[in-house]
Amino acid sequence: MASPLVARLAQLRSSARIAVEDERGQTTFAELMDRALRVRGALLAASAPRGAGERAEPASLEGERLLLLASPGAAWVAALLGTILAGGIALPLSPLYPPAELTWLAGDAGVRRVIVSDDLAALAAPLAQGRAVLRVEDLERAAPGPESALADLAEDDPALLLYTSGTTGKPKGALLTHRNLAVQAELLRAAWGFSEEDVLLHALPLHHMHGVCIALATSLLAGSATRMLPRFDAQRVAAEIARRSATVLMAVPTMYQRLFEHVDRGGAPGFAAGARALRLATSGSAALPVTLAERWRDLTGAIPLERFGMTEIGVGMSNPLDPGARRAGWVGAPLPTVEARITDDAGAAAGWAPGEERGQPGGAAVARGELWIRGPSVFKGYLGREDETRAAFQDGWFRTGDVAERSADGYFRLLGRTSVDILKSGGYKLSSLEIEETLRDHGAIAEVAVVGVPDEEWGERVVAVVVAAPGREAECATAPLRAWAKERLAPYKVPRDAIVVQALPRNAMGKVVKPELVKAIERGTLAGRSS
Repeated sequence: MASPLVARLAQLRSSARIAVEDERGQTTFAELMDRALRVRGALLAASAPRGAGERAEPASLEGERLLLLASPGAAWVAALLGTILAGGIALPLSPLYPPAELTWLAGDAGVRRVIVSDDLAALAAPLAQGRAVLRVEDLERAAPGPESALADLAEDDPALLLYTSGTTGKPKGALLTHRNLAVQAELLRAAWGFSEEDVLLHALPLHHMHGVCIALATSLLAGSATRMLPRFDAQRVAAEIARRSATVLMAVPTMYQRLFEHVDRGGAPGFAAGARALRLATSGSAALPVTLAERWRDLTGAIPLERFGMTEIGVGMSNPLDPGARRAGWVGAPLPTVEARITDDAGAAAGWAPGEERGQPGGAAVARGELWIRGPSVFKGYLGREDETRAAFQDGWFRTGDVAERSADGYFRLLGRTSVDILKSGGYKLSSLEIEETLRDHGAIAEVAVVGVPDEEWGERVVAVVVAAPGREAECATAPLRAWAKERLAPYKVPRDAIVVQALPRNAMGKVVKPELVKAIERGTLAGRSS
């Protein structure tokens, strides 16, 4: 079947409504689509064969992965859409990544071309070896390609590649199709009441499911305007809310914490009134502490709308749009077209099963176990990792790796990960194994275990527990270790604390018992020191 994403974008092409507002001004949907089609035309033209007088442009990039490294704004959106409309797969990455991580991701994805904005050209330099580097500004000046070929794009064609951490220690690229993106955007438009009258305040990262799909794509495909900020800055976001420049805020718990800290320092007069004027405030990417939810309720009269999502599934379940029906600490019920089940260790349905009596709202939990999801918004698979893709599914269900419980009336609450090696900090899902692998390159570290410690601000605080090489304990203290790690890891992956110990707790098989480490850190009884 034809791509529903392309069909929806075609409907917006002639709209004179504002699509994106950024630091350079306002861009209408018609202008945005014109820029996207010019990017498409340039990419197709550059892919045309050049031998024996042959110069016909290909109809599609046929799934070529293109890395996108550009600053937030209309140019970023045009490059993303242009790549997808050309039949390519967009791989957006963060400018905060160190060169080594950018290079690894580009290599793993098999990237041959990099799209970059002028202000980030220096960051793309390490990627230039063996790859073409294309300026967004040049692509937008090209002639649009033939639009007839757009009809050839199909719903199952991959459109987006987002990297997510896994238990292998290295990130995995999740492939999302045209259908995945269109279905997800429509589900959230209906569930969260998006309309052409909305303005989304967007300060989320643009290499992440939350920022690209849940926020931007939902707003864009609903015909809403998106006010894109260069980055999250509590002072700037609080000021935007105070002056009522938007109707919707999407954030992660750490952002809410930073906003409250700014307000507590006396910043942003009018913030409370502006927050109350928001039509909707959502929280995701990590569990929202009840204390933060209740403080937002004290400020605005309603807790933020919390939901459950993953790179592989988008948003699978959500609290209701009605503020009075939301439950702090719960992620709500499955969205239409999404099926959810709680399973036991053998993969069988645990407790209540679909079709049985659900009981009364707010009833006690009737099932607890691993959460499985299926539906049309679930991803296509991991790029180049067929074994891991097969392992992630069972009988058509995606195994989320999250432990959850379901109430008698069908609401879900997340209890944690089935693997202690997957952490959620500041809205990001991180692999402790990946961080450990990097830290082991430090000459002063003999052994290391990275764990997530429950933290109200971060969701989980990333802590490195280190056995130092003889006489090199000082190099493993928090400050010097963080400085070293910042040169090799994205900022949100850098451990917040380092604790030096004599030995790591291990079981009979020699495996580090991480739950013991977490409990000892929480109790303050871990033998060692941090600084």
